[in-house]
Amino acid sequence: MSKVTITAGHSNTDPGAVAGNVTEAEITTDMRNIVAICLGDLGIKAVTDGTGSENDTLRNAIKLIKQGEVAIEFHCNAFHLPTAGGVEALAQPKDKAICQKLCEAVSDVLGISVRGNAGGFKAENSGQHSRLGYVREGGIILELFFISNPSELAAYQAKKWPLAREIADVIADHIGVGCKA
Repeated sequence: MSKVTITAGHSNTDPGAVAGNVTEAEITTDMRNIVAICLGDLGIKAVTDGTGSENDTLRNAIKLIKQGEVAIEFHCNAFHLPTAGGVEALAQPKDKAICQKLCEAVSDVLGISVRGNAGGFKAENSGQHSRLGYVREGGIILELFFISNPSELAAYQAKKWPLAREIADVIADHIGVGCKA
């Protein structure tokens, strides 16, 4: 059985960005859980950094990266202007193609833009980022949307299950398991 690593950004002790009463950690844990279910439906075992509301630390999530054929950690961007938006993925150059496909899938489902000139792909040292442990160890950080953008947050909340299914399909296609349903 194929295995992939799916982790949730932040942790039970670090909420990440906050929009009203919604935290980044809650969103990413929820998306991790739903994508894991969708991967299981495709015959792919998901290695995760917790179950239910558990969200392990980055240090422990990094240890799981090598257990999967691909490793993806979910995050949300935030900015002081509520109009900032879009999806992007940070990774090593070897993962550029899957990053672009993941960003395209998120864009299509949520109806949001893909950030940057490389189809959403960004190297770990781009922008305000300098050294990202998850990326350095071979994982992908998928910034799903801007939690600070009310329209994007609403789109996510309304479409998280179809989004998770599309993400699982991209992963399955990338590792050569099955075909899109």
